[in-house]
Amino acid sequence: MDKRLVRHPLGFWTLADKPSPEELRDYYANKYYQQACGSYELHYSDEEKAYFRAKLAQRHAVLQRVLPFGQSMLDVGCGEGFALAYFREQGWSVKGFDFSAAGVESQNPGCRDALVVGDVFAALEEEIAKGTKYDVVWLQNVLEHVLDPVALLVALNSLISSCGIAVVTVPNDFSAVQRNALTLGHVDSEFWVALPDHLSYFDHESLPVAAKATGWECVEILGDFPIDWFLFHEGSNYVRDRALGKAAHRARVQLENLIHQAPLDAVLQFWTAAGRLGVGRDLTCFLKRTEGS
Repeated sequence: MDKRLVRHPLGFWTLADKPSPEELRDYYANKYYQQACGSYELHYSDEEKAYFRAKLAQRHAVLQRVLPFGQSMLDVGCGEGFALAYFREQGWSVKGFDFSAAGVESQNPGCRDALVVGDVFAALEEEIAKGTKYDVVWLQNVLEHVLDPVALLVALNSLISSCGIAVVTVPNDFSAVQRNALTLGHVDSEFWVALPDHLSYFDHESLPVAAKATGWECVEILGDFPIDWFLFHEGSNYVRDRALGKAAHRARVQLENLIHQAPLDAVLQFWTAAGRLGVGRDLTCFLKRTEGS
Protein backbone atom coordinates (compact mmCIF):
# COMPACT_ATOMS: atom_id res chain seq x y z
CA MET A 1 0.00 0.00 0.00
CA ASP A 2 1.24 3.45 -0.98
CA LYS A 3 2.22 5.06 2.33
CA ARG A 4 1.04 8.45 1.10
CA LEU A 5 -2.57 7.24 1.21
CA VAL A 6 -4.92 6.59 4.12
CA ARG A 7 -8.28 4.83 4.25
CA HIS A 8 -11.16 7.27 4.72
CA PRO A 9 -13.88 6.18 7.19
CA LEU A 10 -16.26 5.89 4.20
CA GLY A 11 -14.03 3.31 2.54
CA PHE A 12 -12.21 5.16 -0.22
CA TRP A 13 -8.48 5.89 -0.21
CA THR A 14 -7.23 9.45 0.00
CA LEU A 15 -3.96 11.37 0.13
CA ALA A 16 -2.86 12.02 3.70
CA ASP A 17 -0.86 15.19 3.02
CA LYS A 18 -2.87 17.17 0.49
CA PRO A 19 -1.77 20.30 -1.37
CA SER A 20 -3.16 23.68 -0.38
CA PRO A 21 -6.17 25.08 -2.25
CA GLU A 22 -3.86 27.68 -3.82
CA GLU A 23 -1.45 25.03 -5.10
CA LEU A 24 -4.28 22.97 -6.55
CA ARG A 25 -5.88 25.99 -8.20
CA ASP A 26 -2.59 26.96 -9.82
CA TYR A 27 -2.01 23.42 -11.10
CA TYR A 28 -5.33 23.22 -12.93
CA ALA A 29 -5.48 26.80 -14.11
CA ASN A 30 -1.96 26.95 -15.54
CA LYS A 31 -0.72 23.43 -16.29
CA TYR A 32 -3.30 20.69 -16.66
CA TYR A 33 -4.93 21.34 -20.03
CA GLN A 34 -2.16 23.41 -21.58
CA GLN A 35 0.35 20.58 -21.15
CA ALA A 36 -2.09 17.78 -22.04
CA CYS A 37 -1.80 16.27 -18.58
CA GLY A 38 -3.98 13.49 -17.23
CA SER A 39 -6.48 12.02 -19.69
CA TYR A 40 -6.75 15.22 -21.75
CA GLU A 41 -5.02 15.66 -25.08
CA LEU A 42 -4.53 18.53 -27.49
CA HIS A 43 -6.04 16.63 -30.43
CA TYR A 44 -8.48 13.72 -30.80
CA SER A 45 -9.16 11.36 -33.69
CA ASP A 46 -12.64 10.99 -35.19
CA GLU A 47 -13.02 7.57 -33.55
CA GLU A 48 -12.10 9.04 -30.17
CA LYS A 49 -14.74 11.74 -30.60
CA ALA A 50 -17.26 9.05 -31.56
CA TYR A 51 -16.31 7.18 -28.37
CA PHE A 52 -16.87 10.31 -26.24
CA ARG A 53 -20.26 10.79 -27.86
CA ALA A 54 -21.21 7.13 -27.35
CA LYS A 55 -20.55 7.36 -23.61
CA LEU A 56 -22.57 10.58 -23.40
CA ALA A 57 -25.46 8.98 -25.30
CA GLN A 58 -25.44 6.01 -22.91
CA ARG A 59 -25.51 8.21 -19.82
CA HIS A 60 -28.21 10.36 -21.39
CA ALA A 61 -30.30 7.22 -21.97
CA VAL A 62 -30.02 6.31 -18.28
CA LEU A 63 -31.04 9.86 -17.38
CA GLN A 64 -34.12 9.57 -19.57
CA ARG A 65 -35.13 6.54 -17.49
CA VAL A 66 -34.59 8.07 -14.07
CA LEU A 67 -35.24 11.72 -14.96
CA PRO A 68 -37.63 11.82 -17.96
CA PHE A 69 -38.14 15.60 -17.97
CA GLY A 70 -34.61 16.92 -17.49
CA GLN A 71 -33.90 20.27 -19.13
CA SER A 72 -30.96 21.86 -17.30
CA MET A 73 -27.49 20.71 -16.31
CA LEU A 74 -24.48 22.05 -14.46
CA ASP A 75 -21.15 20.49 -15.36
CA VAL A 76 -18.77 20.89 -12.41
CA GLY A 77 -15.22 20.70 -13.71
CA CYS A 78 -16.42 20.58 -17.30
CA GLY A 79 -12.95 20.06 -18.78
CA GLU A 80 -13.13 20.22 -22.53
CA GLY A 81 -16.87 20.76 -22.70
CA PHE A 82 -17.98 17.61 -24.51
CA ALA A 83 -20.92 17.10 -22.13
CA LEU A 84 -21.90 20.76 -22.43
CA ALA A 85 -21.97 20.47 -26.21
CA TYR A 86 -23.90 17.18 -26.19
CA PHE A 87 -26.66 18.32 -23.84
CA ARG A 88 -26.96 21.70 -25.54
CA GLU A 89 -27.63 19.76 -28.76
CA GLN A 90 -30.46 17.97 -26.94
CA GLY A 91 -32.04 21.35 -26.19
CA TRP A 92 -30.94 21.56 -22.56
CA SER A 93 -29.84 24.70 -20.76
CA VAL A 94 -26.20 24.13 -19.81
CA LYS A 95 -23.59 25.75 -17.60
CA GLY A 96 -20.04 24.67 -16.78
CA PHE A 97 -17.48 25.51 -14.10
CA ASP A 98 -13.76 24.98 -14.50
CA PHE A 99 -10.45 26.39 -13.36
CA SER A 100 -9.37 26.97 -16.97
CA ALA A 101 -10.99 27.85 -20.29
CA ALA A 102 -8.25 26.12 -22.28
CA GLY A 103 -10.04 22.76 -22.61
CA VAL A 104 -13.35 24.19 -23.83
CA GLU A 105 -11.68 26.71 -26.13
CA SER A 106 -9.62 23.91 -27.68
CA GLN A 107 -12.33 21.28 -28.18
CA ASN A 108 -15.78 22.91 -27.93
CA PRO A 109 -15.37 26.66 -28.42
CA GLY A 110 -19.08 26.99 -29.16
CA CYS A 111 -19.73 26.36 -25.47
CA ARG A 112 -17.42 29.10 -24.22
CA ASP A 113 -20.45 31.25 -23.40
CA ALA A 114 -21.70 28.55 -20.99
CA LEU A 115 -18.40 28.39 -19.08
CA VAL A 116 -17.61 30.11 -15.79
CA VAL A 117 -13.83 30.18 -15.26
CA GLY A 118 -12.25 30.37 -11.82
CA ASP A 119 -12.27 28.62 -8.48
CA VAL A 120 -14.85 25.86 -8.91
CA PHE A 121 -15.72 25.79 -5.21
CA ALA A 122 -16.23 29.54 -5.05
CA ALA A 123 -18.49 29.28 -8.10
CA LEU A 124 -20.47 26.49 -6.44
CA GLU A 125 -20.90 28.56 -3.27
CA GLU A 126 -22.13 31.49 -5.32
CA GLU A 127 -24.59 29.28 -7.19
CA ILE A 128 -25.90 27.81 -3.93
CA ALA A 129 -26.28 31.31 -2.44
CA LYS A 130 -28.37 32.34 -5.45
CA GLY A 131 -30.64 29.32 -4.93
CA THR A 132 -30.17 28.07 -8.48
CA LYS A 133 -31.36 24.50 -9.11
CA TYR A 134 -30.47 22.08 -11.90
CA ASP A 135 -32.08 18.87 -13.09
CA VAL A 136 -28.64 17.32 -13.54
CA VAL A 137 -25.33 18.09 -11.86
CA TRP A 138 -22.53 16.40 -13.80
CA LEU A 139 -19.11 15.46 -12.39
CA GLN A 140 -17.01 13.51 -14.85
CA ASN A 141 -13.63 12.53 -13.40
CA VAL A 142 -13.75 15.38 -10.90
CA LEU A 143 -14.40 13.85 -7.48
CA GLU A 144 -10.98 12.18 -7.36
CA HIS A 145 -9.25 15.54 -7.95
CA VAL A 146 -10.79 17.62 -5.17
CA LEU A 147 -9.40 18.23 -1.69
CA ASP A 148 -12.60 17.18 0.09
CA PRO A 149 -14.86 14.93 -2.02
CA VAL A 150 -17.27 14.38 0.88
CA ALA A 151 -17.87 18.13 1.26
CA LEU A 152 -18.42 18.40 -2.50
CA LEU A 153 -21.05 15.64 -2.49
CA VAL A 154 -22.83 17.38 0.39
CA ALA A 155 -22.75 20.73 -1.42
CA LEU A 156 -24.30 19.24 -4.55
CA ASN A 157 -27.51 18.53 -2.63
CA SER A 158 -28.26 22.26 -2.62
CA LEU A 159 -28.02 22.51 -6.42
CA ILE A 160 -30.36 19.70 -7.42
CA SER A 161 -34.02 20.20 -8.29
CA SER A 162 -36.60 18.15 -6.39
CA CYS A 163 -36.34 15.13 -8.71
CA GLY A 164 -32.84 15.87 -10.01
CA ILE A 165 -29.88 13.55 -10.53
CA ALA A 166 -26.15 13.89 -9.91
CA VAL A 167 -24.07 11.98 -12.44
CA VAL A 168 -20.67 11.15 -10.93
CA THR A 169 -17.93 9.41 -12.91
CA VAL A 170 -14.68 8.34 -11.20
CA PRO A 171 -11.77 6.08 -12.08
CA ASN A 172 -12.33 2.57 -10.72
CA ASP A 173 -9.24 2.38 -8.52
CA PHE A 174 -8.07 -0.24 -6.03
CA SER A 175 -10.48 -2.48 -7.95
CA ALA A 176 -10.41 -6.26 -7.66
CA VAL A 177 -8.90 -6.43 -11.17
CA GLN A 178 -6.05 -4.08 -10.32
CA ARG A 179 -5.32 -5.71 -6.98
CA ASN A 180 -5.38 -9.18 -8.57
CA ALA A 181 -2.99 -8.04 -11.30
CA LEU A 182 -0.62 -6.91 -8.54
CA THR A 183 -1.01 -10.15 -6.57
CA LEU A 184 -0.31 -12.27 -9.67
CA GLY A 185 2.77 -10.25 -10.57
CA HIS A 186 1.43 -8.74 -13.78
CA VAL A 187 2.36 -5.34 -12.33
CA ASP A 188 4.86 -4.57 -9.60
CA SER A 189 3.30 -1.43 -8.09
CA GLU A 190 0.00 0.36 -7.53
CA PHE A 191 0.27 2.03 -10.92
CA TRP A 192 -3.19 3.59 -10.63
CA VAL A 193 -2.02 5.95 -7.87
CA ALA A 194 -1.61 9.16 -9.87
CA LEU A 195 -0.41 12.09 -7.80
CA PRO A 196 -0.89 15.05 -7.76
CA ASP A 197 -3.81 14.59 -10.18
CA HIS A 198 -5.84 12.10 -8.15
CA LEU A 199 -6.16 12.86 -4.46
CA SER A 200 -8.83 10.22 -3.67
CA TYR A 201 -9.56 6.72 -5.03
CA PHE A 202 -13.01 5.10 -5.33
CA ASP A 203 -14.38 1.73 -6.44
CA HIS A 204 -17.87 0.29 -7.02
CA GLU A 205 -18.39 -0.20 -3.27
CA SER A 206 -16.88 2.93 -1.74
CA LEU A 207 -18.49 5.42 -4.12
CA PRO A 208 -22.10 4.39 -3.27
CA VAL A 209 -21.15 4.34 0.42
CA ALA A 210 -19.79 7.89 0.21
CA ALA A 211 -22.90 8.93 -1.69
CA LYS A 212 -25.24 7.43 0.92
CA ALA A 213 -23.37 9.17 3.74
CA THR A 214 -23.81 12.55 2.03
CA GLY A 215 -27.53 12.38 1.26
CA TRP A 216 -27.66 10.41 -1.98
CA GLU A 217 -28.91 7.05 -3.24
CA CYS A 218 -27.14 5.37 -6.14
CA VAL A 219 -30.05 4.44 -8.44
CA GLU A 220 -27.84 3.11 -11.25
CA ILE A 221 -24.18 2.38 -11.87
CA LEU A 222 -22.38 1.87 -15.18
CA GLY A 223 -18.94 0.46 -15.84
CA ASP A 224 -17.01 0.94 -19.05
CA PHE A 225 -14.35 -0.91 -21.01
CA PRO A 226 -12.12 -2.99 -18.67
CA ILE A 227 -8.81 -1.88 -20.14
CA ASP A 228 -7.03 -3.22 -17.04
CA TRP A 229 -7.73 -6.72 -18.38
CA PHE A 230 -4.93 -6.10 -20.89
CA LEU A 231 -2.48 -6.33 -17.98
CA PHE A 232 -3.09 -10.08 -17.71
CA HIS A 233 -1.48 -10.76 -21.11
CA GLU A 234 2.22 -10.06 -21.58
CA GLY A 235 1.64 -8.93 -25.16
CA SER A 236 -0.70 -6.12 -24.10
CA ASN A 237 0.56 -5.18 -20.62
CA TYR A 238 0.81 -1.42 -21.03
CA VAL A 239 2.12 -0.92 -17.48
CA ARG A 240 5.20 -3.09 -17.96
CA ASP A 241 5.71 -1.75 -21.48
CA ARG A 242 4.58 1.87 -21.75
CA ALA A 243 4.97 1.72 -25.52
CA LEU A 244 1.82 -0.45 -25.61
CA GLY A 245 -0.34 2.25 -24.03
CA LYS A 246 -1.55 3.93 -27.22
CA ALA A 247 -2.46 0.59 -28.81
CA ALA A 248 -4.41 -0.41 -25.68
CA HIS A 249 -6.26 2.89 -25.72
CA ARG A 250 -7.09 2.54 -29.40
CA ALA A 251 -8.40 -0.99 -28.84
CA ARG A 252 -10.62 0.30 -26.04
CA VAL A 253 -12.00 3.07 -28.26
CA GLN A 254 -12.70 0.75 -31.17
CA LEU A 255 -14.35 -1.92 -29.00
CA GLU A 256 -16.44 0.67 -27.15
CA ASN A 257 -17.63 2.04 -30.50
CA LEU A 258 -18.42 -1.49 -31.70
CA ILE A 259 -20.45 -2.31 -28.58
CA HIS A 260 -22.36 0.96 -28.97
CA GLN A 261 -23.67 -0.23 -32.36
CA ALA A 262 -25.85 -2.83 -30.59
CA PRO A 263 -29.40 -1.97 -29.44
CA LEU A 264 -29.11 0.61 -26.68
CA ASP A 265 -31.01 -1.43 -24.08
CA ALA A 266 -28.54 -4.30 -24.53
CA VAL A 267 -25.60 -1.88 -24.36
CA LEU A 268 -26.85 -0.45 -21.07
CA GLN A 269 -27.42 -3.93 -19.62
CA PHE A 270 -23.83 -4.81 -20.52
CA TRP A 271 -22.31 -1.72 -18.89
CA THR A 272 -24.65 -1.95 -15.89
CA ALA A 273 -23.42 -5.49 -15.26
CA ALA A 274 -19.84 -4.25 -15.55
CA GLY A 275 -20.53 -1.53 -13.00
CA ARG A 276 -22.13 -3.89 -10.53
CA LEU A 277 -19.23 -6.29 -10.90
CA GLY A 278 -16.79 -3.47 -10.32
CA VAL A 279 -14.99 -3.88 -13.64
CA GLY A 280 -14.21 -1.14 -16.12
CA ARG A 281 -11.68 1.64 -15.99
CA ASP A 282 -14.32 4.17 -14.94
CA LEU A 283 -17.54 3.93 -12.95
CA THR A 284 -20.54 6.23 -13.30
CA CYS A 285 -23.10 6.51 -10.49
CA PHE A 286 -26.49 8.14 -10.98
CA LEU A 287 -27.38 9.67 -7.63
CA LYS A 288 -30.79 10.77 -6.40
CA ARG A 289 -31.25 12.77 -3.22
CA THR A 290 -32.54 10.75 -0.30
CA GLU A 291 -35.64 11.94 1.49
CA GLY A 292 -34.84 14.73 3.92
CA SER A 293 -31.42 15.57 2.46
